[in-house]
Amino acid sequence: MRILLATDAWEPQVNGVVRTLVRTIAECRALGHQVDIISPDQFKTFPLPTYPEIKLAVGAYEPIQDRFKSFEPEAIHIATEGPIGLAARRICLEWKLPFTTSYHTRFPEYISARLPLPLAAGYAYMRWFHDPSGRLMVATPTMRDELLKRGFRNISPWTRGVDTDQFRPIGVNGREGVFGDLPRPIWLNVGRIAVEKNIETFLQMDLPGTKVVVGDGPQKEELMAKYPGTVFAGARFGDDLAAHFADADAFVFPSLTDTFGLVILEAMGCGTPVAAFKAPGPIDIIPGSGAGVLAQSDRLEDLAQACLDCLKLDRRAVRAFAETYSWRASSEEFIRNLQPYPEPEKARFWRRLRRLTRLRNRTPQSD
Repeated sequence: MRILLATDAWEPQVNGVVRTLVRTIAECRALGHQVDIISPDQFKTFPLPTYPEIKLAVGAYEPIQDRFKSFEPEAIHIATEGPIGLAARRICLEWKLPFTTSYHTRFPEYISARLPLPLAAGYAYMRWFHDPSGRLMVATPTMRDELLKRGFRNISPWTRGVDTDQFRPIGVNGREGVFGDLPRPIWLNVGRIAVEKNIETFLQMDLPGTKVVVGDGPQKEELMAKYPGTVFAGARFGDDLAAHFADADAFVFPSLTDTFGLVILEAMGCGTPVAAFKAPGPIDIIPGSGAGVLAQSDRLEDLAQACLDCLKLDRRAVRAFAETYSWRASSEEFIRNLQPYPEPEKARFWRRLRRLTRLRNRTPQSD
């Protein structure tokens, strides 16, 4: 199947959305599918205010039309709600092409955390964007139920996976620790250092040992000055990132705005248990897993207790739980959710479109 994927989130961005899409595309290609990616690096861009590493495409509509025509996709997936997603959505509606979308980011909450914009306005935009989608893919049952209550429809599950070859415990294939003589326990957080990630709650907790934050973001300088006892290790990638996960005693996930939290599975893959609030993502992964502990309330003290309780868990059981999540299974679910055209209709549509394009581009002949 020829799959066209339109996304405003792409490398060199470092986040769970990009990692999910990269792994899904790789698995789809390994399964024999062709995938064409429309991403910001193919256009002129400008930085998103307050998120300068996120680049927004300019003038994408006509080039994306050409990509549709040349690739003739059998399935179209729009992953994000930015300029590229909007252009692809417009083309699909104008040409009456079925498409699917996915809900990766709690965009209304992110915006409300930064701007005086009510949640209702953000959700009105998201409903408008996703309403024509044949299927809206979400990562967890909790996120599905929340969106249903807010008036979304056509919702289908699309879970996530973890690379258990890369994210593995210390002592496997020669991997060593990275935290040296830092006082133990090591409490780790990995992700974008920004207000919507609720990292300051983690830093405010009274815990023994050392807190370590891996990542970059607009709130980093402020938090470094405010919490000098915390180790800010900067952005880490690949095996280096995995080693930081593996050498921590517990991973702390205070976010209330993520739809899944891929870092949860990456920590578990390294055998590191996870402490988190009862929010979408953690509440769907952790209960009954033996791989983490949920705070009993949204109070800081309860999250601190969940951290301490993580130290009692068997790291081998944590790793075993992570091994039940695979990117192959996630990608097969993604493929099942796509809406490919019926073969006869697909062939007729693209023939008709090519004919109309030739007629429009034909130069009038003089008498």
